[in-house]
Amino acid sequence: MGSYLNPGNKGFQESLNSEIYVDKTGLIEKTNEVLDTRQKFLCVSRPRRFGKSMAADMLAAYYERGEDSAELFGTLKISKVESYEKNRNQYDIIKVNMQEFLSMTHSMDEMLSMLQKYLIFDLTDHFDNVRFRDENNLIQVMKDIYSKTKHSFVILIDEWDCLFREYQQDQEAQKKYLDFLRAWLKDKDYVALAYMTGILPIKKYGSHSALNMFTEYSMTDPGELAEYFGFTEQEVAVLCEKYGMSFEDAKTWYDGYRLIAHRQTGNECYSMYSPKSVVEAMLRHKFGTYWNQTETYEALKIYIQMDMDGLKDSVVRMLAGESVPINIGTFSNDMTTFATKDDVLTLLVHLGYLTYDSVDGTVSIPNKEVSREYVNAISTMNWHGVAESVESSRKLLEALWNMDADAVAEGIEKAHEEISILQYNDENSLSCTIQLAFYFAREYYTIIRELPAGKGFADVCMIPRKKHPDKPAVVIELKWDKSAGGAIEQIKEKRYGDALKEYQGKLLLVGINYNKMTKKHECVIETMQK
Repeated sequence: MGSYLNPGNKGFQESLNSEIYVDKTGLIEKTNEVLDTRQKFLCVSRPRRFGKSMAADMLAAYYERGEDSAELFGTLKISKVESYEKNRNQYDIIKVNMQEFLSMTHSMDEMLSMLQKYLIFDLTDHFDNVRFRDENNLIQVMKDIYSKTKHSFVILIDEWDCLFREYQQDQEAQKKYLDFLRAWLKDKDYVALAYMTGILPIKKYGSHSALNMFTEYSMTDPGELAEYFGFTEQEVAVLCEKYGMSFEDAKTWYDGYRLIAHRQTGNECYSMYSPKSVVEAMLRHKFGTYWNQTETYEALKIYIQMDMDGLKDSVVRMLAGESVPINIGTFSNDMTTFATKDDVLTLLVHLGYLTYDSVDGTVSIPNKEVSREYVNAISTMNWHGVAESVESSRKLLEALWNMDADAVAEGIEKAHEEISILQYNDENSLSCTIQLAFYFAREYYTIIRELPAGKGFADVCMIPRKKHPDKPAVVIELKWDKSAGGAIEQIKEKRYGDALKEYQGKLLLVGINYNKMTKKHECVIETMQK
């Protein structure tokens, strides 16, 4: 047993030994389906701390020849699958973490030389009955082994894209790396399965499609692997019940990654949670920011302050709770080539700072944990008024609860003046300003935008969370060059909106109008019992 050849099952055993283990062995059924087929090349990219390395450990433990992993997998989901016994412990494994080799070397040539040297050492030591044509050539060594044994390899490459994140500007090194991977893996009989993990999808250089044999599964197109990109809602609900934690709070803090699997039978949507965050929250019995503790807000700040037309406006709208349209087709799958704001936003999807809805082609900020990172980043940037509006939203919410209409109008007026980077020329911009002005309300409410049919303005419905039953529900109707009183009447005519059909309790009806001529906001607040 070598360091990289047949590394053993210790990594997966540690996952099973942990207090919280969520069974993701269903992934093995998917990899079994493509073993020794033309579809045997899989590249799975997802954000840091989303279980990439654990999945590689799991595959190594399952496939490794010479081990008996029946005890590890016997009670897990994969054990009920038809292909379970057929493929368990039937392959030699090569498992490498590219970040490890990158950290130990100072150039691409040195990294590739060390990688091949170490792999050859393990291979020639283990297969000592094979005569090798060239013991310094990794590809020839593996060809000779396959020729002699007729046993193919499962090759697991973790952090495959680390070079593109750390050698961001060195295109020559990047191409050399891609060419190595192609030469090592493509059209090789000794490969039964090649499974790569990373944060970025595979880099493409125009016609230079070095790794075009890979099927890619990413945060923008997770395909049939969507349910293995994090914890599902059902899995989180089970953990919350076990640890006595509020599922509603878990959903607010960590939900929001909307991954859609496009199938022949229709689209299946998975609401995914950050595994790292959920596990930490359960074990510490406290909701907080855990996923982003491994990287400061400075990383996010680098991208959202880029000088791309419309980028700031999009970020502010998303911070206010909106979704913005995006074209992901121009993204170059790296961290330096940005032609438009859409390229920046697409990178943020892959990094986990945004979620992509492939049905309507929009992106949004997924949850409270990530939203806090945007607030942290913006608070240190020259985005006049945005951070101030978020901070002022506490007082504005108190004014609303006190039914102080003048104070609410004044607070929204202040937010309008402060958010100078937002185009304020239509009803959607008014809605965005309102939602950003009431940013702090998310601590107490689930906020839902309802878009009425026809031309009009978006209602903002605020429904109290279960742990805040003393707070009133709120319906805000927005008007543009009309009257706040008319907005109140429209709320009543529409019977409060669909979002409040099941709600019983105190209800605040809030009408807000913006006068284009005077550039003033008017507010009327009424209360009723529902």
